Amino acid sequence: MMALEFDKVCLRYGRHVTLEAGTFSVEHGKFIGMLGANGAGKTTLLKAVLGLQRTAAGSISVFGRPTRRGNPKIGYVAQSHRQIDDLGLSGHDLLLGSLTGRRYGRPFSSKADRRDVARVQEITGVTELARLPVRKLSGGERKRILIAQALLGSPQMLLLDEPLVSLDPNHQEGVVRLVRAIQTDLGITVLFCSHELTPLLGKVDGIMFLGQRKVALGSVDEVITPKVMTDLYDAPMKVVRSEGRIFVVDDAPSQVM
Repeated sequence: MMALEFDKVCLRYGRHVTLEAGTFSVEHGKFIGMLGANGAGKTTLLKAVLGLQRTAAGSISVFGRPTRRGNPKIGYVAQSHRQIDDLGLSGHDLLLGSLTGRRYGRPFSSKADRRDVARVQEITGVTELARLPVRKLSGGERKRILIAQALLGSPQMLLLDEPLVSLDPNHQEGVVRLVRAIQTDLGITVLFCSHELTPLLGKVDGIMFLGQRKVALGSVDEVITPKVMTDLYDAPMKVVRSEGRIFVVDDAPSQVM
């Protein structure tokens, strides 16, 4: 079963075309790392999947259906969490409010709501952390709360937009391991947007690399090659592997002035 299908899709950010005639698909139950330079269109693509961005041409299907806003089959972790940084609410109350705050009238929680909150807290390992005010949590701890929030309602797909930004290497590794464990245990599809490939190595089933209005989708070894990177950057590139890390660097000859 395909979780995502892009058919000759064109996406724009303002007047800038970020994807042109893109045709590709993502199989359900895969953990896909999404990479690309700044401005390549990673966030625009995620918003299109969420139904928040219209395609300029072509169509996108999510589990065989057209995209739409508020799709309960998709959980989303946005890049910025400034809106919760100063909250005096506990993580638990934030999660519960995510369910009850959508309803008319007084926000009473049901047994089903409380069970769902307890479930996502256990999955993400934040049961104890969730008792604390959100503003007292570290960046990595807040990210775990937001991942728990995205899992409310049992979505079949999880989208994460730059969840590793501003985290130190240890917290980056912890977030990637957590998301991989969630994906494996729940059998969901994950699109994990990142600036860096190294934290994802050994964890993802494949990568989606955006550049020059194109998408390359496949395994790390299939996509991270000099030929593919040169095509996506529209400049000579080489791939350097060292001590378990992969670097994509400019291969243009240096000029001595």
